Amino acid sequence: MNYTEIKFPGLGIDINVSPVAFRIGNFDVYWYGIIIAAAMLLAIFLAVKDSKKLNVPTSLVYDFVLVAIPCGVIGARLYFVLFNWSYYSEDFSRIFDTRSGGLAIYGGIIGAAIGLYAMCKIRKISFTALIDFALVYVPLAQGIGRWGNFFNQEAFGTTTNLPWGMTSDSIASYLTTHCPTLDPTAPVHPTFLYESIADLILFFILVIVRKRSKFAFETACVYFAGYGFARFFIEGLRTDSLYIPNTNIRVSQLLSLILCLVALCYIIYIHAKRIRRRKFPARLYAAEENESKKADKKEKSSEVNAEETAETAEEAPAEEKAPETEDNTEEDKDELSE
Repeated sequence: MNYTEIKFPGLGIDINVSPVAFRIGNFDVYWYGIIIAAAMLLAIFLAVKDSKKLNVPTSLVYDFVLVAIPCGVIGARLYFVLFNWSYYSEDFSRIFDTRSGGLAIYGGIIGAAIGLYAMCKIRKISFTALIDFALVYVPLAQGIGRWGNFFNQEAFGTTTNLPWGMTSDSIASYLTTHCPTLDPTAPVHPTFLYESIADLILFFILVIVRKRSKFAFETACVYFAGYGFARFFIEGLRTDSLYIPNTNIRVSQLLSLILCLVALCYIIYIHAKRIRRRKFPARLYAAEENESKKADKKEKSSEVNAEETAETAEEAPAEEKAPETEDNTEEDKDELSE
């Protein structure tokens, strides 16, 4: 495995990292994928755990995951390909080469939202209620997942004199090729770290908002306002931004600004109109209760069968020994008569 030395000159720290965690034969398993998977699993675990506390049908959480993850991955890839079309249009096979990178978080959010909205419409479930519950875990997964960028040495910013600025051979090579106006030997902003910290702070804020808010879509709006605000400034520092074709406008920065402003306006609107969050349909709870009862019956039936089997096993030796005792008595009598 190829290791890269990452230096933090202002802190006197040097770290050797490799994007590859381990190999299975000739197949490389990357830290990026492991970290993303771990972030998703933690988010799912907490969502299932909290669903029982917040009276949300647990089965709906699993449905959310089964729809959101594939739709999110597809959306993240399409978003990235769309704003890098000049590269992918030269060879369409590159579109499916996800191991070479190319996923955008905003595309993932849009893709997941479209998939979930369709699911809620088909099943006649409140979309805002589901989003207000589930979106809380998104910044947690984002905050953890950003560390995959650290191992890949990507998503960094422009040069800086701040003590936590970092540098490496791969960063210097990237700056030389793509940012000729910047000094390739100078440290850069660890923007992945900035976003990770902002995401984790936002996660804890959302946990509090979801617990206290009774208004429809308010928790989701706090996410979009908070993340949009942080991403707007962080995106302005990055050197790998996606741009609207033939402009100098960063796509994610513009989208962040729009989402932040719209979310703030909507929060004011729902408070003014007193729009309350809708509850989940009673049929979801009934179906889950029936499944729980069936599971309890199976468990009790298994316990009864186990007890009956144990009792049979205990009685069997006693029945076998009885004839043996009688035979011994007869033998004793025969011995006396002789």
